[in-house]
Formats: sequence, structure tokens, C-alpha cells
Amino acid sequence: MHVTLASWKSEIFEAVLGFLPDWAQMTGLGLLAVAVLATWAYKLKHKLAYRRALRTGQPVHAAAQYGQGRGADYLGAYAPRTRQDDATT
Repeated sequence: MHVTLASWKSEIFEAVLGFLPDWAQMTGLGLLAVAVLATWAYKLKHKLAYRRALRTGQPVHAAAQYGQGRGADYLGAYAPRTRQDDATT
């Protein structure tokens, strides 16, 4: 009985690569490496920009705090106006 230590994902990945010619394998692995590096660089760029904004005191887009509600709860000037005959005084 053959017991493998690799996950099923890596087994499928290796099987797909095994069917490709060598030039396609190298191109695919190269593109995969470039995609991983580009994602890493993109995240690093945004992390540095966030830290720079915090350091200079610029407003930073942050997630809503607990109890803040949603944007639709604070329509401001865009809220529907109450008509005079509907208003209770």
C-alpha cells in the first residue's frame, strides 16, 4: 500500500504539470511565481501607505465600529423629507 504525505491539491497540481510539455511547465511556474510576487508587493505597498497615512494624520478608511450602523442609516441631505400632513406634533 502506497501512503503519500502530499495533499490531494499538490497531487492534482503535479498530475496536471506532468501532462504539459517542459516549456509549458516552466512558463506556468514562472507565471505563478510572478503572480505570487505581485500579490505580495501589492499588499506591502498598501500596508506601507496605510502606515504612512497614520503617521501623517491623514484620514484612513476604517471598518465601521460596533453600533455605528450602516451607511443607509445616515442619509443626511439625501434622507426622504417628511410631508407636513404626515408630521405629528
